[in-house]
Amino acid sequence: MALRRSSSSTWTESRGTGRGLIRVATALSESSSIHSDALYHLTRDVSVMGLDPLTSSIHKEQVWNEEAQSLLKVVSPAWSPKDNGEGLHFSDGRRKVDYVLVFHQRRHISVRSHASTSVSHDRLSIVSNGNFPPSLGSEGKGGGESVSIGEVFMELDSGGGNEAAEPADMHLIRQEFEANLLEAGLEIERDREVKAHGLSFTRLHAPWPVLCREAEFLKIKVPTKTRYELKEEGAFSSSVSSLWRKLKQPFQPKVPHQDHGATKFLTHCFSRDKLHLYNITSKETFFDNATRGRIVYEILRRTICARSCQTIGVTTLIAKGVYDAAFPLHDGDYNASGHPEERNDRQVLHEEWARYSAFYKYQPIDLVRKYFGEKIGLYFAWLGVYTQLLVPASIVGIIVFGYGVATVDTNIPSLEMCDERFNFTMCPLCDGACDFWQLSTACGTARASHLFDNPATVFFAIFMSLWAVLFLEHWKRRQISLSFSWDLTGIEEDEEHPRPKYETVLLQKRQRKQQKKKKKKKKNQPVKQEDGTVTEKDRWRRQLLSAVAAGRPAAIDKLTWKDRLTGYCINVSSILFMFGLTFSAVFGVIVYRITVSALMAMSPDPETKSNVRVTVTATAVIINLVVILILDEIYGAVAVWLTELEIPKTETNFEERLVLKAFLLKFMNAYAPIFYVAFFKGRFAGRPGRYVYVFNDYRMEECAPGGCLIELCIQLSIIMLGKQLIQNNIFEIGIPKLKKLVRTLKDKGGAEKEAEEERPPQQWNLDYALAPFEGLTPEYMEMIIQFGFVSLFVASFPLAPLFALLNNVIEIRLDAKKFVTELRRPVAARAKDIGIWYNILSGMGKFSVIINAFVISFTSDFIPRLVYQYMYSHTGTMHGFIDHTLSYFNVSNFKPGTAPHNSHHGDVTVCRYKDYREPPWSADAYQFSKQYWCVLAARLAFVILFQNLVMFLSLLVAWVIPDIPKTIVEQLKREKKLLVDVFLREEKDKFHLIQSLFAKDAPFPLPGRYSTLPQCPTQSLAGDSGAGGPRARCRAASFGSSSRNENSRHTAV
Repeated sequence: MALRRSSSSTWTESRGTGRGLIRVATALSESSSIHSDALYHLTRDVSVMGLDPLTSSIHKEQVWNEEAQSLLKVVSPAWSPKDNGEGLHFSDGRRKVDYVLVFHQRRHISVRSHASTSVSHDRLSIVSNGNFPPSLGSEGKGGGESVSIGEVFMELDSGGGNEAAEPADMHLIRQEFEANLLEAGLEIERDREVKAHGLSFTRLHAPWPVLCREAEFLKIKVPTKTRYELKEEGAFSSSVSSLWRKLKQPFQPKVPHQDHGATKFLTHCFSRDKLHLYNITSKETFFDNATRGRIVYEILRRTICARSCQTIGVTTLIAKGVYDAAFPLHDGDYNASGHPEERNDRQVLHEEWARYSAFYKYQPIDLVRKYFGEKIGLYFAWLGVYTQLLVPASIVGIIVFGYGVATVDTNIPSLEMCDERFNFTMCPLCDGACDFWQLSTACGTARASHLFDNPATVFFAIFMSLWAVLFLEHWKRRQISLSFSWDLTGIEEDEEHPRPKYETVLLQKRQRKQQKKKKKKKKNQPVKQEDGTVTEKDRWRRQLLSAVAAGRPAAIDKLTWKDRLTGYCINVSSILFMFGLTFSAVFGVIVYRITVSALMAMSPDPETKSNVRVTVTATAVIINLVVILILDEIYGAVAVWLTELEIPKTETNFEERLVLKAFLLKFMNAYAPIFYVAFFKGRFAGRPGRYVYVFNDYRMEECAPGGCLIELCIQLSIIMLGKQLIQNNIFEIGIPKLKKLVRTLKDKGGAEKEAEEERPPQQWNLDYALAPFEGLTPEYMEMIIQFGFVSLFVASFPLAPLFALLNNVIEIRLDAKKFVTELRRPVAARAKDIGIWYNILSGMGKFSVIINAFVISFTSDFIPRLVYQYMYSHTGTMHGFIDHTLSYFNVSNFKPGTAPHNSHHGDVTVCRYKDYREPPWSADAYQFSKQYWCVLAARLAFVILFQNLVMFLSLLVAWVIPDIPKTIVEQLKREKKLLVDVFLREEKDKFHLIQSLFAKDAPFPLPGRYSTLPQCPTQSLAGDSGAGGPRARCRAASFGSSSRNENSRHTAV
């Protein structure tokens, strides 16, 4: 219903039994809106009837009562008991529910009736916007009198019980806010309250004029009546495209009314002056539900509560607790029933998208965008592109892994390591308790290492670096294509209102300024003499200060860096502390590995001793995974808290700062253990006789005999798979289910009471029970961390793209199911791109080139093998490589107490260890040998060569592939030309209409076919009569006014 203040009113009061019912008959008016204070002043009308309103805020109540001369007019049809059964419309069954406001109804106002002392606490309930309850037969003088249009019920019903009364401020703020919504043109419906407490739902509907007005403000692009054919393909390309479409047909979702033809509607920003140009078949369906919800949200976002509280928008009111929630409704139940053509969009999405059985199908991206908006549509489109491009990366990774499997039996270094005839006696792995050991016992580790550390790994690293560039370039082209098909080209950023926290801090700052000004004004007040006069000096000083203040420009109230300085300091210190916490966790796991290795080496059980490395590595990685999962949740909450301390002005600023902090913390948390294994483990352990110790007792750990790459592979695989399985899937499935169970148990009592009333739950009840939408940051963050696993350390784990692909196939359907069935419908937000996430992806792609270069050169044995084969091998083969990489150590040089106590290898004089050092019989014993410096130089040269080669190829790929497809450029030019033709044709039609109107009255033809200033008939007549009076002035033709008159006919389409 729309309400507006009227100039006169009549009151008729009728009494009923048990509950006072007051009928307000209002005069009819032509308007359909209400002034912002129309609903506030109903309290005055109550006081006119002899009631004494009592609230906790006496001052506000008195002000409202003084100004309460208003009458309410209902312009919607009378209430009908008919209900559509789905809860998607008002009670009249015609007007859609575009948005819902939810709050907990309590005894929000106390009204004592002088006529009835039995009613001690009465509640004021307004039924508006055509939602008229059926009349009570026992009410008033005419018990059977029916309710007519133009009447509003104010129900004063007893709110007994011991419930804590709601603060009156909340009720007054809601009244003011909803009155302002009515003034903005929205129509409101609320259930008739029959209980003193519980959830209350306020439904909002935007009528056609409001939709048109806001669509013009928001510059929403809508289809016109003009259709044009897309660019025709050549004969060969057309046949190829037709064949490709036939091949893809089994994988396409079955979406009804999906247009894949060769034509497209020409679109233009909505304008009320050009309604006749648009393809308006029905006013009810011209703006879809997502667009209607977005329009209403824009009104809610900018609506002001100036009288009861200094706030702007529904977001601030939710933060203050005035409302519990605000959301648009889903399109009904998601379980399909009936004919497939009769399914709503939510049911189509559930059947064709949000089911695990549809994993092999393409996503219905256009329908996702239509239902959830461009921002969510772009996320799923990006996720789909990323998943599709993981297919070739997975295939190449499988080939690389298969190459390692096929060549493991012919790999000479692993064969030499496994050959017992070489009899390499290695130095002990710990002091005292550990014995000498044979290198052949590490045969399994060496063979497993070759599966990932082989010549094909270098090719795969180069391929994945180029793959990251191709992925970003392909996404840019896909994004441009979606922007064209979704009419996002040329959209402007919407102006954002400040966040509630920002407004609160800014208000506090203003109050402090006002207090300082009052103190300063009091201090600078001139001192009066005994006779009451002011001295000339003080008078002159006050005039000077007034002149200076008048000439100074008014400062714009905003928060500066000084206001945020405390938050910035806490941010820096907290982030540094979190970094320290992450490094401490990594160091703690290192200490665990060292101590457990030493303890297991002292065990008398030979089987325990033989499984030391496997046991310690596996348990340490599991501990790392648990720590990462725990710290991830902590860091997510800390990032939100730190961002709040910075007091960002808008939601966009808040989201960008939150993303940067969360990514920085979670990146360090996820990759710190992997960085340690890749670049630090075993490089600071020392050598026999001069080991580096932790806590003076435990030696630093060393890499496995097969190298650190196999340990890096184990670390990466377990962390990646564990995060995907536990955090990304179990948490996403289990936690929402648990939250829903808690909410169900909490609302069980209320549900039982509603069941007693035998009223089926409406759609707003079902949607309120769903979890609120909290943004796309967790979804993006999860995929960005996975992208790091796939790209950064892929040289050590070629199967990473395959596991990422398998995870994403499930992830798409899991996220789809969550959005369709478990979350409230989010507001359809516009977005041109994926925002800051693209910059993060681009940075990680460049960073992956450097990381993979260092992994290949320093972590793997690829460079040492090349150096040996081409510089030190006598036969040009890899025979003798193992012996070349092992140095000698004289056991007599052990420090006292560090040599093995009980050796089972007899009299050992020399043991071997993996390093490039001079032998003990050399003049420079145990110093780095020439081979070490040659290998180091080759490693650094490879890093430089690899990095520059891949960067050059990446730039070449980015240059070859244009960001905007050529077809899109041509279509954009064609659309602009067609729009110009449409508007020129319209102006020409207007001119012909004006010319014909003037021609009817003109005694001779108008000069010129395209003259926009025709001669005035009155002027020509005056000239013919020869009158000497003043010349009549001719008014120029106004196309705008003509178009407005034309549009008055088209509005009713």
